[in-house]
Amino acid sequence: SKLRPEMNRIMNAQQVLFLVENGSYKVNMIYLGAFFLAYNSWTASASWSGLVFYLIYYAICELLIVVLALGLFCAGLFSYSQMDGGASSVDTGKLWTYKDQELDREFKNRKIPIETWIEAYFDGKVDLGEGVDMHDDILLNRKKYFRFNFTKGHLRFFLQKFLMQTVMHSQNWDFMDVSTTYNIGNDFYHSFLGDAMVYTSAIFDNENESLEDGQKNKMDLIGRKINMQPGEKHLDIGCGWGTFVIHCAKEFKTNSMGITIAQEQINFGLERSKEDTIWGARSPEAIERAKLVFMDYRDLPRDSKFNKITALEMAEHVGVKNYQAFLKQIFGMLEDDGLFYIQVCGLRPTWQFEDFVWGLFMGKYIFPAADASCPSSWVMGQLEQAGFEIHSYENVSIHYVRTIYLWYQNFMSNFDEMKEIYGEKLCRIWVVFLAWSTLIGSEGSSACFQYVCHKNLPEYDRRQWLGNDAANYMLRNLYPDRY
Repeated sequence: SKLRPEMNRIMNAQQVLFLVENGSYKVNMIYLGAFFLAYNSWTASASWSGLVFYLIYYAICELLIVVLALGLFCAGLFSYSQMDGGASSVDTGKLWTYKDQELDREFKNRKIPIETWIEAYFDGKVDLGEGVDMHDDILLNRKKYFRFNFTKGHLRFFLQKFLMQTVMHSQNWDFMDVSTTYNIGNDFYHSFLGDAMVYTSAIFDNENESLEDGQKNKMDLIGRKINMQPGEKHLDIGCGWGTFVIHCAKEFKTNSMGITIAQEQINFGLERSKEDTIWGARSPEAIERAKLVFMDYRDLPRDSKFNKITALEMAEHVGVKNYQAFLKQIFGMLEDDGLFYIQVCGLRPTWQFEDFVWGLFMGKYIFPAADASCPSSWVMGQLEQAGFEIHSYENVSIHYVRTIYLWYQNFMSNFDEMKEIYGEKLCRIWVVFLAWSTLIGSEGSSACFQYVCHKNLPEYDRRQWLGNDAANYMLRNLYPDRY
């Protein structure tokens, strides 16, 4: 009786499914299924004890089916990945040597699973040849030397750690996973991030720009995209070392607050806010407007209101489980005429085995609990489901490729110094991470996207985008003579 009049027409199955999944009344099939299950149990038992018994019985059966299906899926995927042949002969003698006799006997001059090789490299069982570069000489030709099949190491990590991270994603679990990674040491991150200390993609006007110039370009670009204005309240979730927060307070004169759960980042940001930056001295007023807080996003007061909210490559750590709650929390804290900027990295939907192998490596060593590194189509669906309207959407992956490659060059120039402080294993992990990620991005396996969103409300004034600099910045840059 509550269905809209326009729905009272003959619809095919596809239209019905669309309305069920995306309709205004958001019919929840799980609750519908639970109702029919309970009704069936009640009619079959005609008693409360029978109803409880049947519900527990069905729950156990469904759990077993899910576990069995997951096991069969993993086994099938594992078996299928082994079809990537490894018998072909390759000459690797000049590139690396095996210090482990068992590895040397099994894989000398043969293709080796890349997970097996990098684990051996991390443990010191593989040494690179003199003058061999991880990016240029090995990983650039990785398909020649390595197999991208799943290994027992992958299965152990997936079943023992990754699944638990994905299912749990509680505040305590996220704190242990995420904060530990970003508290390694500020000098370690400075060794590859450079003076900017920004751990997200830069934006380059040309291939000759420095990393610092690219990061400044990115921060200016975001400010223009969301039309930051003096005096506006701005929240940056996952602010890192605070560079962007401080930049907004200085350049756009916003009242910016950044939050993170890594104390080392807070310490660095607070110290930097008192000094001159690589882009010039800050005024005392700007320092007062920039605020860095040690806080989990879930602890933000729900009645807080902000004109602009930004989240740069932080949402991946939120997790698939919490993604909708995260976006709805942002929706509630954003003013009705405000703007939300989110920058996200994710794997492509048309995956290859290397995509998964690289993703598991990243989840194990670099970005733990980042299971929400999903394709852009999934992110857009989540944004719209949470009530947002996507105003603009831009692929900046090629900028990220150059960013990571510059990080790689920085790290290699500081490798020996970092090895003395943090040990060779951690440094070897970062060499593989930066070299491999550069190539993954350049070949489209992973991508980085920028989204500008606002609330999908009838009263939202969309006319502001006509001729607004935040909407037409690309046209102004492409056609300066016209604008």
